[in-house]
Amino acid sequence: MKIRWSVFQNSQIVEVTPKYVFRKPENKDRMHDTTFEEMKSQVAFTDEDDCESCRLAYCWWRTATKFDECAKLKLDFPDVSILTPRLRLLRELERLALIAPDGLNELRHKLLGYRSGDFWVPVGGINKEDMDIPPVNTILLVGFSGSGKSSLINLMYSILGRSGLIPFAQTSSGSCSNYTTMYMEEHNVLRSMRNGFCVYDSRGFDYGRTREALEELSSWMSEGVHHNQLCLRYRDSKMMTDDMENDDMGSSSKFVLRRVNCVIVVANMAEIYQALKAGDLKPLEAIRQLFCCAALRKSNENPLVILTHGDLLSTEERIDGRLKICECLDISETNGVYDIVCLTEYGFLEEECDPVSAYALTEVVYRALLISDRGQLPKKRFYHRALLILLCLVRFIGVCFAFLADVCSKLGEKEKLRI
Repeated sequence: MKIRWSVFQNSQIVEVTPKYVFRKPENKDRMHDTTFEEMKSQVAFTDEDDCESCRLAYCWWRTATKFDECAKLKLDFPDVSILTPRLRLLRELERLALIAPDGLNELRHKLLGYRSGDFWVPVGGINKEDMDIPPVNTILLVGFSGSGKSSLINLMYSILGRSGLIPFAQTSSGSCSNYTTMYMEEHNVLRSMRNGFCVYDSRGFDYGRTREALEELSSWMSEGVHHNQLCLRYRDSKMMTDDMENDDMGSSSKFVLRRVNCVIVVANMAEIYQALKAGDLKPLEAIRQLFCCAALRKSNENPLVILTHGDLLSTEERIDGRLKICECLDISETNGVYDIVCLTEYGFLEEECDPVSAYALTEVVYRALLISDRGQLPKKRFYHRALLILLCLVRFIGVCFAFLADVCSKLGEKEKLRI
């Protein structure tokens, strides 16, 4: 009997046929009493090359140049400041590969038991009871069209919600290549009734309309977002706009308005790098403007960045593309930036075939919740509201006196002219 495994490697499915040796039981009469655990104990691997091919499928950086130099650094603790950006990046990828097998379950357990405000620490002499902590923290995914936001949502369901490969969010892959998310979608990626956070999928922006994207993003950050919120653009047809508005008016207003606590910028690394090779700087500049938007800053923290579709590039291009993007955004190439393959439509669980991407995505959510709880604001007390009302009243009285003074001065001038 041949057993075949499907392994995702370089955007293709590689079939691996492991070789086993089955040991024949000594007592044939006990064959029907053999349990599944005993059968597994009788299976022995005779070819370790298959395991190595599975490992190379997700440890793609180990074929890069200068990786041998990075491997030598494991024996000592060098000064990180003297390392080149490439070596620092390789060390970060090795860190993810080292901690992923055991760290994934630990982080998943923390997220399953998370409640809004659990990661808050007392600062400024204010108690937790005096903080304005929402019942659910909101993580917003933003990016340009085709960056892979909806695919990342499905990957979160697969890893955190243990849902397998059920597509909770519709993507633009396959026959629906022109599909775009028209509504803001709230996703409970843990599939739990007591979850302390949610993730919002948004409509992708257009590279040629960066100013419009920044205005729409600023409105989301200031006014909040809610499930089934309609996202209309100038290019939407009038008929489609009328139909969507009619469908949207009845149900969308009933959903809870969420305050955005943390933003994750999703960028298509393959598209940006191919444009750079062709001399087109527009995608990279658009990502820079989106990342540097002042409305995204929470507690002096930069937004988290997820680079997708890196598997469409070669190893050297993948590393070079990440370094160029981080240099343009003026951020560290190892802190707050993650390279995650968001394709999950090949019939396997990401955490089993690519534990590095699975752990990286879980760490992104974990860090987003840390940023969310750090950015909570104190509650507004009664005297704060009373002071605000008094201030508005004083301003109103000042405006009235200024108006009366202007009217009286004009009347006085007319009287002088008449005399």
